[in-house]
Amino acid sequence: MEQVKRVYTFGNGQAEGDATMRDLLGGKGANLAEMNKIGVPVPPGFTITTDTCNDYYKVGQEEIIRQLTDQVNAAIATTEQSMNSKFGDPTNPLLLSVRSGARASMPGMMDTILNLGLNDTVAEGLVAKTGNPHFVYDSYRRFVQMYGDVVLGMKPENKEDIDPFEAIIEEVKAIRSIHLDKDLTVEELKDLVERFKKAIKDNTGHDFPTDPKEQLWGAVCAVFRSWMNERAILYRKMESIPDEWGTAVNVQAMVFGNMGETSATGVCFSRDAGNGENLFNGEYLVNAQGEDVVAGIRTPQQITKIGAQRWAERAGISEEERVAKYPSMEEAMPEIYAELDALQNKLEQHYRDMQDMEFTVQEGKLWFLQTRNGKRTGTAMVKIAIDLLHEGMIDEKTVIKRCEPNKLDELLHPVFNKKALAGAHEITRGLPASPGAACGQIVFHADDAEAWHEAGKKVIMVRIETSPEDLAGMAAAEGILTARGGMTSHAAVVARGMGKCCVSGAGGIVVDYKARTMTVDGLTLKEGDFISLNGTTGCVYAGEIQTEAAELSGDFAELMELCSKYAKLQVRTNADTPQDAKVARDFGAVGIGLCRTEHMFFEAEKIVAMREMILSETAEGREKALAKILPYQKADFLGIFRAMDGCPVNVRLLDPPLHEFVPHNQAGQEEMAKAMGVTVEYIHQRVNSLVEANPMLGHRGCRLGNTYPEITAMQTRAILGAAVELKKEGLDPHPEIMVPLTGILYEFENQEKVIRDTAAALFAEEGVSVDFKVGTMIEIPRAALTANRIATRAEYFSFGTNDLTQMTFGYSRDDIASFLPVYLEKKILKVDPFQVLDQNGVGQLVEMAVEKGRAVRPELKCGICGEHGGEPSSVKFCHRVGLNYVSCSPFRVPIARLAAAQAAVEEL
Repeated sequence: MEQVKRVYTFGNGQAEGDATMRDLLGGKGANLAEMNKIGVPVPPGFTITTDTCNDYYKVGQEEIIRQLTDQVNAAIATTEQSMNSKFGDPTNPLLLSVRSGARASMPGMMDTILNLGLNDTVAEGLVAKTGNPHFVYDSYRRFVQMYGDVVLGMKPENKEDIDPFEAIIEEVKAIRSIHLDKDLTVEELKDLVERFKKAIKDNTGHDFPTDPKEQLWGAVCAVFRSWMNERAILYRKMESIPDEWGTAVNVQAMVFGNMGETSATGVCFSRDAGNGENLFNGEYLVNAQGEDVVAGIRTPQQITKIGAQRWAERAGISEEERVAKYPSMEEAMPEIYAELDALQNKLEQHYRDMQDMEFTVQEGKLWFLQTRNGKRTGTAMVKIAIDLLHEGMIDEKTVIKRCEPNKLDELLHPVFNKKALAGAHEITRGLPASPGAACGQIVFHADDAEAWHEAGKKVIMVRIETSPEDLAGMAAAEGILTARGGMTSHAAVVARGMGKCCVSGAGGIVVDYKARTMTVDGLTLKEGDFISLNGTTGCVYAGEIQTEAAELSGDFAELMELCSKYAKLQVRTNADTPQDAKVARDFGAVGIGLCRTEHMFFEAEKIVAMREMILSETAEGREKALAKILPYQKADFLGIFRAMDGCPVNVRLLDPPLHEFVPHNQAGQEEMAKAMGVTVEYIHQRVNSLVEANPMLGHRGCRLGNTYPEITAMQTRAILGAAVELKKEGLDPHPEIMVPLTGILYEFENQEKVIRDTAAALFAEEGVSVDFKVGTMIEIPRAALTANRIATRAEYFSFGTNDLTQMTFGYSRDDIASFLPVYLEKKILKVDPFQVLDQNGVGQLVEMAVEKGRAVRPELKCGICGEHGGEPSSVKFCHRVGLNYVSCSPFRVPIARLAAAQAAVEEL
């Protein structure tokens, strides 16, 4: 059987791979090959494929080494020839570096080993060859330290302990009161090597390996193992990188930045990764190795003169002191800088994107160790893409494809000041339910949140979980923190709609409403104490952290214009207030895809009338109460239609179970008894009669309207009455009335009749009519299965994918948090189906309903209004199955617009 090719070589301007092979060679390996081919100086070496990593976990270490041995030996021979030295040869030794490299960049998540191939004999030979014993034994002690840590597992015993090797270094430095590692003498470095080896033997029971080949296999397999270390696994979860991708291993000839004052190492960026400024920047260290820059043991210096000047200004250092003590590479090594500048420019031109590069200077010769498309903030992402477009380096479609939709979030919400955040005390974490940054005083109840807000205080509302009754408090709060609930819990959904920062499901906190305290890990915080929330990461901090408003640039506006040019799928918003509607329209929403009427009932005057209607036992009593509610509802719709003038507004009729609106506490029941002129016992009995065993599948949605048609009639009169009034003013309202939770055609027909009869009577009274549509929410699997029947009457479909997901999976979205983490860990589920649309199951129902509906009504408008409407992969699915629009919370509108544009561009 033909042997699988697992090793690809590169060096001397030639390579067996190239940039297109990142799936097989990883990002680093593919780019090392590519740099060779375009004339960038790269130390020769070879890449072991990502497939080999996966096979390592299937067949084990011994078998993988057996399969690799011949190919690795051949690749080492090629590298030896390129470097004119020999691996393991004491007289002319070749040393190697071993690094990871997955197809997606995972900076710092996996392991690296430098200076591999050293032992006592080779070290003596290298001293004879270089005449530089300090460099040799500095490299040797680094190698033993890295190998002992990464391969042999000599690490701190617990998180309080310092690194055992660093402890030994500090002991040796303390003898002569030395501060910097580079000031150690040759004898002290030799002493460190011996101390390190003894510590390894004492702690692990293993001798440090002296055979270079044994060292190499130990390092290669350690890199494969690091793919499954805790930090790599966590990073992959955060970045949605599949476990099955695996990592490549890159083995290269060592080049040395620690050979003296003409040697250096550094990291640089072709543009600013923080703000996108087109300015070459980076840091370097003279007489150092790569990890010194990253580790922060020594303060690196700036590569460019302008960078050094800006750094000095921030640090309060004079120009004279800067030039004397902290010169830039541009000033200290002008020839090397000129070459580095030319090569970084060449690499950016070649890859047509901002590059993150690592380099080493060995005795005046520049070598590149890595280049990759640099990680960047959302602000930098947009600026760099638009700048590259203006510079003619990329086209409009590439701008759209290159911008990551979810990173736009960073541009839209308040952010913490980075300096302040660095010194903050994190107390717990929850789910990043709604992005942004918020800080304020803890309050536990909605009415307190309102009162404190009115008194000019900034508050964070802390709840075990939220309900619609908390809405006013949520609106008054800077942010919301809940102990329970997932990404689609009430708190999360409403907070996103408001653009409020929210951390939900922070299971580590214990909330005591009576004591008005929250406790986490032994720390008790009282009402009035300050906390800060990072809704983008889910982190909760003690105390106040300074925030700053995110500023939207002209580059952002230009990106949105490009999205409008290419997208076919329209983006509406889920909005319940004129303010939400205005925010969304400013972000480019072309209508409202979901206006939830139930959220309008929780203001003081409205809730009493609403409860009176619910608690009445007769139609006459309900109609009397509804007459009180009508003007409030109409006023709400006037504001929303005005804000969305000329755009469609899809209003969902009352949907939640009635028990959510009634008072469950004694004080509330007493208030209602007084308002209605009945006994508290009567109110208590009526409230209890509304309790259901499974309210989400109970008396809600169109079932309410069909049992209490007077509710549907009142809401229709409020919706269309507002539209008529605005039409008389000369405005152009476009109301759509949506019947929720339809499962049977006859349910819809009954509601449609009430709506159209009420409309006809209203238009006759007013002498003015308004065009409107009546449609339904498809959120029950049966409705999708019988969509061809429902479409004979419904003029549009709006897919409520939150409930459709709930009913398709049989998962309660409020209780999924109890088992979801286990399901994700065991890979039973790849993602939370309430965050990312299940395209195989729920998506199949959506696609089927669209096809069945349009077979009967070809012009049937179809949209999606669940939380999935703002999730990029779900938006792209909606494009593929032919939906007309998606609808999402206001602050996700730009994200959905970008995803819709990407979906269209990807088909071109």
